[in-house]
Amino acid sequence: MVSFDPKTSRRKLGGQLAWFLLWAFVTACGIWLAPNPQGHGTHQQLGLPPCPSVFLFGRLCPGCGLTTSFTAVIHGDLKAAWSANPFGVLGYPIFTLSAWACLYGFVKERRFNTDSKTAQWLMGSFAAAFIAFGIYRVVSMPVPSGLDSITQTR
Repeated sequence: MVSFDPKTSRRKLGGQLAWFLLWAFVTACGIWLAPNPQGHGTHQQLGLPPCPSVFLFGRLCPGCGLTTSFTAVIHGDLKAAWSANPFGVLGYPIFTLSAWACLYGFVKERRFNTDSKTAQWLMGSFAAAFIAFGIYRVVSMPVPSGLDSITQTR
């Protein structure tokens, strides 16, 4: 499933290097941050505001808990990561593998190819599941008690 195109100029592979550097930044932040035990709001340790969905509507958006989930995965706490947002448990390893594949391709001057039908189907399925999860969260899951205090911390 992982494939690389023939030799390509490094100038055309800047996006691959950027993807790896983004992963490195996210991973460094995840190492530095402490997962919020409430499962949401870890991003506020970076000085970011509370989630607008929680603040305005009292509902978790599809992305709520992803920073907490990624951080918990990085710290080895898969149970807390899954609780915060299951897509962090699924997404961070995919992010990691793709970032390293992109770096490998950049070093070898080969484009990491994600144009296959299988890769496209997997990415589309992941996106559809994420959207369905988000709709489920917004419609049926109010913010758990205790998270309202997170919106007051700024």
